[in-house]
Amino acid sequence: MPQTVKAVIARAKEQPAELVDIVIPDPGPHDVIVDVEACGVCHTDLAYRDGGITDDFPFLLGHEAAGRVAEIGDAVTHVEVGDFVVLNWRAVCGQCRACRKGVPQYCFDTHNASESMTLEDGTELTAALGIGAFAERTLVHEKQCTKVSEEAKPEVAGLLGCGVMAGLGAALNTGEVRRGESVAVIGLGGVGSAAIAGAVLAGATTVVGLDIEKEKLKAATDLGATHVIDTKDLSRDEIVEKVQELTGGFGADVVIDAVGIPQTYETAFYARDLAGRVVLVGVPRPGVELTLPLLDVFGRGGALKSSWYGDCLPERDFPYLVDLYLQGRLPLERFVTGTTDLAGVENALNSLHEGHVLRTVVVND
Repeated sequence: MPQTVKAVIARAKEQPAELVDIVIPDPGPHDVIVDVEACGVCHTDLAYRDGGITDDFPFLLGHEAAGRVAEIGDAVTHVEVGDFVVLNWRAVCGQCRACRKGVPQYCFDTHNASESMTLEDGTELTAALGIGAFAERTLVHEKQCTKVSEEAKPEVAGLLGCGVMAGLGAALNTGEVRRGESVAVIGLGGVGSAAIAGAVLAGATTVVGLDIEKEKLKAATDLGATHVIDTKDLSRDEIVEKVQELTGGFGADVVIDAVGIPQTYETAFYARDLAGRVVLVGVPRPGVELTLPLLDVFGRGGALKSSWYGDCLPERDFPYLVDLYLQGRLPLERFVTGTTDLAGVENALNSLHEGHVLRTVVVND
């Protein structure tokens, strides 16, 4: 039977998020209903609320979540009732041209639930990133569920569902940071701070964090940054010079832009060493354009990469990273700067504008 649960929706562009009753249909053959135990408040949810992703309102917000499988469809084989899972929005299909070419991290046809959740009047909801986890329960495809260790705290494990995985993967997967290399990360929110942790985990010996907020610079140091730079009131060339001073005069081997605006990307481009790698993981707003001298693009060599979801494969990366956390080798708990309940989601979304938190996490009792 369909069931009614509490959830947070965005009804219209730039309007406050609302806590309402929604209806979850019976799971289809390959669908799963998950009891949501925790869900991080991500900038992507803010973008959905404010109309920066699509205009397919109303949205069921939330996507960075962990919980426990409550019900399964009759053809589900990937998980069982009672499994502790992290939800993901890259449930690879195995059949598209990316999957057939052996790069499933770029899958073009990822799985979602077979039916939409709705408002009580039958209005279909668009689930954020195909998940919609600011809710007591949510409906997803079975392959959107990745089993991880039962020992992990939900509010910590769920962070791998989006932002923290994006940052870790930008360093580990996209940037391919190697032992002894130098890394600079521009923008030290949740994603950028995770990139710092990823660079440390990969064995980088010089790790530079750049931001305008002193709290974030301190957080980067706590996560292993060897140097930090307060970029407030500094020009692009001054920032580049400071990065070069910390990297033998050459620039960093890898520079990760976790902001995604032309100014930070230009800084990343010029702050890297010759033949170095630039990784863009901050998501640009629609319509933003970048201009670079083509001769500089050619002459500096190296690679300019974009990192989608940290180029992760959830089934490979989530259990591995949770195990590292449980071993004390990856301090995921430091990303949780506060908790709230479903009623506090709107305030948590608005706090993202202030830039003082890494992650507020919604915890369901």
